[in-house]
Amino acid sequence: MPDVPARPRVVIIGGGFGGITAASALKRANVDITLIDRTNHFIFQPLLYQVATAELAPSDITAPIRWILRSQRNTEVLMAEAREIDPERRVVRVDDDLRELPYDYLIVAPGSRHSYFGHDEWEPYAPGLKAIEDASEIRRRFLLAYEIAEKSENPKEREEYLTFVIVGGGPTGVELSGAIPFIAKKALVAEFRRVDTRRTRVVLVEAGPRILPSFPEDLAQHAARDLADLGVEIRVNSFVTKVERDGVWVGGEKIRARTAFWAAGNKASPLGKFLGAPLDSAGRVKVSDDLSVPGHPEVFAIGDLTTFQQDGRLVPWVAPAANQQGAFVAKSIIRDTRRQPRKKFHYFNKGDLATIGRSRAIADFGRVRFAGRLAWFLWLFVHIMYLVGFRNRIVVFIEWAYAYFTYQAGVRLITDVERYKPPAQPPTVAGTTGR
Repeated sequence: MPDVPARPRVVIIGGGFGGITAASALKRANVDITLIDRTNHFIFQPLLYQVATAELAPSDITAPIRWILRSQRNTEVLMAEAREIDPERRVVRVDDDLRELPYDYLIVAPGSRHSYFGHDEWEPYAPGLKAIEDASEIRRRFLLAYEIAEKSENPKEREEYLTFVIVGGGPTGVELSGAIPFIAKKALVAEFRRVDTRRTRVVLVEAGPRILPSFPEDLAQHAARDLADLGVEIRVNSFVTKVERDGVWVGGEKIRARTAFWAAGNKASPLGKFLGAPLDSAGRVKVSDDLSVPGHPEVFAIGDLTTFQQDGRLVPWVAPAANQQGAFVAKSIIRDTRRQPRKKFHYFNKGDLATIGRSRAIADFGRVRFAGRLAWFLWLFVHIMYLVGFRNRIVVFIEWAYAYFTYQAGVRLITDVERYKPPAQPPTVAGTTGR
């Protein structure tokens, strides 16, 4: 247990699930809190793909961090970007001027970004999905592909614009893959005259032996059948070797497509390297049993920044885990202020859900597993309940009800069209490899 001043200052890096939960749990504690985030809003990330596929608006799944914490008198919010951490001097340096913020306790929860496995040159051609800006960019490319196809006089080019490649068979890739065919075949089909949107081709590429590796195999197979029923082509045991402006190379085969999305992997925030702790291959911090950084009991790392084993298995990098970790470290700080010993973190898996499209989902609650419409309704209920703010819950419920009965996607806006200039093809890089 570190030395605890009369009223310790707690600095929280990151306004995501873990950071917000930690701050909220310290609401009545005898501490002063500073939460810093490079944006001013919290994002409900499980529904980002619905913004990307024009089913929800960005404002439906976000909330201002200041509004969320508005009733906490012991909390200040700074829109700033953490650049460095000095655990010896107990300061965080933020923004370009490296202004220093001192702390007695530090909670590091910066989230993660998508990883291209050493091929960052692919990102301009296959954007990932981690932030509202990413979702808006994917939505723009998705909708604009149909607009360009409508104008094209070249059948081959038109086919390329109607082909979408999603790299990565985890929940995000599966949800994107399931949403696109439904919108193309139901919402858009009556609106275009020269192009048949029902001819949309969706290819899901996964390097592993099956999609949804975090789910039981029988549920993953059910999801694969649902995707196939929607017309999605699934390529497993397939390594992406190159991404270009007009296609994705899978081994020695080129899938010709003008639009690709990346959902294949994550990399931890670079802040982990400042903590002086062991890191895994993805840059995640190996934390102690109480989620503190080895050698620095006053510093906690949570969420996507950490790697933590429980009963021989890694705790997953999902929102429920981040929530539990945020609440746990807040309780540890409170126990320190009361001179009570800390406890060991234990993750309780409440179950996993994934949707594959309209009326299609899978649910895993350990011994209880099921799929289909019931799982889909449960998925809807859980996600509405966990949204931040009554307004967002009502709006999302109405949008989903509207989409269910009308087969329409509600937010099909293409903004900032002048910005859309497909990046030029970079010089060929020798020796490119997959995952």
